[in-house]
Amino acid sequence: MSSRYSGYQQNNAYGGFNPNASGPGYRAVNDYSSSGAQRPLEKLQAFSKSVEDSVDRYSTPLRPYLPVIGRFLIVSTFLEDALRMMVQRAGQNLYLQTHRHFPWGVSHLFLLVNILTMTAGSAIIITKRPGLTEYSVFGLLAVVVIQGLGYGLIFDFDFFLRSLSVIGGLFMVFSDSMVNPSGRGGFAGLPSITETDRRKYFLLAGRVLLIFLFLGFIIRGQWTFGRILLSIIGLAACAMVAVGFKAKWSAAFLVLVLSSFNVFANNWWAVDEEDVQRDFLKYDFFQTLSIVGGLILLVNIGPGGISVDENKKNF
Repeated sequence: MSSRYSGYQQNNAYGGFNPNASGPGYRAVNDYSSSGAQRPLEKLQAFSKSVEDSVDRYSTPLRPYLPVIGRFLIVSTFLEDALRMMVQRAGQNLYLQTHRHFPWGVSHLFLLVNILTMTAGSAIIITKRPGLTEYSVFGLLAVVVIQGLGYGLIFDFDFFLRSLSVIGGLFMVFSDSMVNPSGRGGFAGLPSITETDRRKYFLLAGRVLLIFLFLGFIIRGQWTFGRILLSIIGLAACAMVAVGFKAKWSAAFLVLVLSSFNVFANNWWAVDEEDVQRDFLKYDFFQTLSIVGGLILLVNIGPGGISVDENKKNF
C-alpha cells in the first residue's frame, strides 16, 4: 500500500513521467549507498574470520589434547578442595560443629562423602570412563549444592555466580561425553535423536552459565579506564559465547583474559602460608581454572546446534 502511494507521488513530481528505476543512474546511486553501508560490516566480518582462522591454526597442534586439558582444568577445583579437606580435616570438623552446628559424626560423614565424591568423580571425568562420566557429573553437581548449604554460602552472591560457572563447565563435560556415547543401544557411533537434542540443550546451558564468572569480575573491584575497557570487550565476548556467534574465538579470548587475570590477581603462591588470605586466593584460582577448562572444551567441540554459528551453516 505504501509503495503504491510513493509511486503515485513520484509520477506527479515528474509531470506524469516516471524515470526508469532500473536505469544505470538509479542503479549506481543505490549501489554506492548500499556498499557504503556494508563496508564496515564487511570489515568486521573479515576481521572476525581472520581471528577465527588464527584460533584454528594455532590450536591445531593442541587439538588432540584440548579435551583432556579442558576436563582436567574443570575438575581441578574439586581435586584441590578434596585435598584441602583431607589436610585440614580437624579444622574443617571444628568449623562445621562450632559455626554450622553439625553434630559430632555428621561433620565427619559430610567431609568423607565430599572427599570421596570429588576424588572419584574427578578421576572418572579426566579419564572419560564410558558409562560413568554422566554419573560423575551429577555427583559433582550435588557436591556444589551440598557445600553451598553446608557452609552457609548458598545465598552469597559471589559464590552463587562462581558456582553457576562451575556448573556450566560440568555441563560442557556432560555434552562432550555425549559426542561418542558408549554402551548404549542403536548403531555404534550414531547417537539417537533424543541424545542429540539433549546435547544441544546442555551445550546451550553450559555456554550461558560459563559467562557468570566474568559477570562477577565486572561488578566487583574498583573502576579504572582499563577495567571499563576490558569489561566492555569481555561483555561483548560473553554475549557472543551465550548466543553462539563466533563462539570459538570469543571463548578463546575469554580463556586468555581469565588466565591472565587468574595468574596476576589470584597469585596465592606469593602469599605467606600463615596468611588467611592465601586459602581464599587459592580457592578463587582453582575455580577460575575450572571455568577456563569449560571454555577450552567449548573451543574444542563448538557451540552446538542451538547457536547462531550452527544456524548460519544451514542457510
